[in-house]
Amino acid sequence: MNSKTLSSFARRAFVVLAAALAAGAAGAPAAQAQRQPRRARAESRATAALYSCPMHPSVKSAKPGRCPKCNMELRLTKEEPAGAKAAAAKAPAGAAPDSVSRMNIPDTELLDQDGRKVRFYSDLVKGKVVAINFIFTTCTTICPPLGATFARVQRELGERAGRDVHFISISVDPATDTPERLKAWGAKFKAGPAWTFVTGAKPQVDELLAALAASTARREDHTPTVLIGNDATGQWTRAYGLTAPSKIVQIINDAASGRLGQNTKQSQ
Repeated sequence: MNSKTLSSFARRAFVVLAAALAAGAAGAPAAQAQRQPRRARAESRATAALYSCPMHPSVKSAKPGRCPKCNMELRLTKEEPAGAKAAAAKAPAGAAPDSVSRMNIPDTELLDQDGRKVRFYSDLVKGKVVAINFIFTTCTTICPPLGATFARVQRELGERAGRDVHFISISVDPATDTPERLKAWGAKFKAGPAWTFVTGAKPQVDELLAALAASTARREDHTPTVLIGNDATGQWTRAYGLTAPSKIVQIINDAASGRLGQNTKQSQ
């Protein structure tokens, strides 16, 4: 092969090599673009919709449904990263998901069942052991059983009710629940002096419900929660309000004795 032929061959080889490199460079973005949807799909699979029960946070599902414990509708809470369930399994044993420590309770001005102005914290909670539930007088589902449970607990505590323990029912429908309606509703359950019902202007009631983590978009969606606490010690917990009254009494006793964080397991 003479030098002229060799030079021509080299030029053709260079052209072919340059074309191949150019094609590779052009194809790289396309290949990267193809990888990105796959990566996005993988990331999408890595996060899944999480539904949970407002009353029983341990009840979780990847799709809508109802709680097997209390039949409440599961609510979409957040997007849970894949592996979060495994991380949760590593949480310290004995952790109480429904337990809360000291609460920042607003001193909201409300009306009690006798139409008297009361300051929620100063007059009803400060320095006391209290059990708080959330009701509305036109409710025909969970509210009557919540009232009946408080009535039973009130009877079981006997003379301690009003002396050592106080009961509070907060209306989640203040537009309807006047003091008179609350008093009539409480009379059905033989509410004693230790049991206070409160209502008020909707903005103030909404502020209080939000502070107690009991606000809902609709009154019908409120949970059968009983918030039990000892303001003097700062110990608070949430219990299932439709459980046996004896279990509520046990939690109240633990709160009164300062053993709430030691012996109390959530009633579900």
